[in-house]
Amino acid sequence: MLDTTAAQDEQYRQAVADYGPALVRLARAYEANPDTRQDLLQDVHLALWRSFAGFDNRCSLRTWVYRVAHNAAASHVLRTRRAKTGSHVSLDEIEEQGGLPARDENHPSLEQAQILDRLYAMIQSLNPFDRQVILLYLEGVDAVSIGEVTGISAGNVATKIHRIKTILIGRFRNGENHDQR
Repeated sequence: MLDTTAAQDEQYRQAVADYGPALVRLARAYEANPDTRQDLLQDVHLALWRSFAGFDNRCSLRTWVYRVAHNAAASHVLRTRRAKTGSHVSLDEIEEQGGLPARDENHPSLEQAQILDRLYAMIQSLNPFDRQVILLYLEGVDAVSIGEVTGISAGNVATKIHRIKTILIGRFRNGENHDQR
């Protein structure tokens, strides 16, 4: 058991070293509230560590990490919605909970931070499957790998990405942050 745990620990450390910042961005895109976002991130890390007990290298480490992280985030969304008796979060709640990110090298100006916040709010309003696809796309994951994570063909991924981008661009131009479907 010690060797299995040591291998699991090493795979987890490698995954976090390679994809840790992507996991933080994923948590931010799924959860507006900073405290709940930290809880989600901890859930993702725990799920990821546990998952390496069954990792058999049939897919790339990247695909495995994204699949586990998105599944954990989707479960979080479902639990949160059930806890809120099925109601959607209003824009006012998102704005109150989200705040602006701290200024650092990733957010050099207040205007850019506000634009990023709007984008995250729009992504948060998408249904979980669309959110998963667009977040993987924004992380630079190719269509084939997105298909492996989500279970749809690469052609369907490309179509889905195009449709989601069209929706987000339209909402951004119209100053919208919420789902109108």
